[in-house]
Amino acid sequence: MSLVIRNLQRVISIRRVPLRKKIEIVRSVLGVQKFDLGIICVDNKNIQHLNRIYREKNAPTDVLSFPFHENLKPGEILRPDFPDDYNLGDIFLGVEYICQQCKEDEDYEDILTVTATHGLCHLLGFTHSTEAEWLKMLQKEKLALDELNRHTGTRLQPLSRDLF
Repeated sequence: MSLVIRNLQRVISIRRVPLRKKIEIVRSVLGVQKFDLGIICVDNKNIQHLNRIYREKNAPTDVLSFPFHENLKPGEILRPDFPDDYNLGDIFLGVEYICQQCKEDEDYEDILTVTATHGLCHLLGFTHSTEAEWLKMLQKEKLALDELNRHTGTRLQPLSRDLF
C-alpha cells in the first residue's frame, strides 16, 4: 500500500526519496508494508499547535503519531476486516525542531529516519509511559533499525534510548 510523505513547511530542506526508501525498509521489517502510512513534515509553529491541542503541551516537539487503530496493543498483529482498515495512521514530524535538536556529529537525515521509526512504533501501539513499556518499544525500534542498518550500511540507534 502507499506511503505518503508531505512536506508542509519551508524552513528545512527535506530529501523525500532517501527517507521514503528507508521507511519502506522499516515498514517491511515491522510487517506493515501493506498498510497505508502518512508522514507529514511541519515546522515548529504547526507541531507546537498540534502538541497543544492533542497533548496539552504548548511547545514544539519532534514527533506526534495519530494511529488509525487506536486500541492496538504493542506487538499485536493487525488483521483488517475491511479494505479501509489497511491504514496505520499519520506521523507528524517536527522537522525544524528535529534539526535544532541534532548534535554537531549527527546527520539530520538519519535522525529524521530514526524519529519516523519511533513514530511508526507509536502507531503500532508502543508507548514509553512506564519503564516496562519503554523497554518493549526500545526493543522494537532496535529490531527495525538494526535491519535497516544491515540494508543501508548506516549505524542508526533508537530514539527512545533516553525517553524514560
